[in-house]
Amino acid sequence: MQLTRFTDIGLRVVMRLAVAGESPSATTPMTATPLTTRALANELAVPYTHVAKVVGRLSEMGVVHARRGRSGGLAITELGRDAQVGWLARSLEGEDEVIDCEGPQPCPLRHACRLRGALARARNAFFASLDDETVADLVREPTAGVLLSLTARPESLPDNDSRSPSPARNA
Repeated sequence: MQLTRFTDIGLRVVMRLAVAGESPSATTPMTATPLTTRALANELAVPYTHVAKVVGRLSEMGVVHARRGRSGGLAITELGRDAQVGWLARSLEGEDEVIDCEGPQPCPLRHACRLRGALARARNAFFASLDDETVADLVREPTAGVLLSLTARPESLPDNDSRSPSPARNA
């Protein structure tokens, strides 16, 4: 199963926030500077607008606390740190089915199809297998060290994802 880009970014944001304020080594205390949405976008090398949408959703879910203003920033909540990865992924992915049988050209098999049910069971099993891991589990070493070593990219990505060619360029 392939997760949406939204969920991928959401999981990376939560993982990065889970180690915010920790120091790369036990002997070097860090001054906790709150991470901003823009800083996260730069560190994770994803467009700011994508991260902003994800942070909004994570905040609605109670996983991230977002504080606006001069002394604002993002922080993971206790719920976020202890969250099961399956629950997070399931919540970010939404309830849409794996395949769309009712689209503009409805599938002629939709009323007698066994594939739809099999894919739904597989999707549920996929998320259930992720419930064995928490965000805290994901950010243990060596991952924590890598997350803490992320730095802002010299050139931030534009608000739209320019890595994929536009239709006009292909014409």
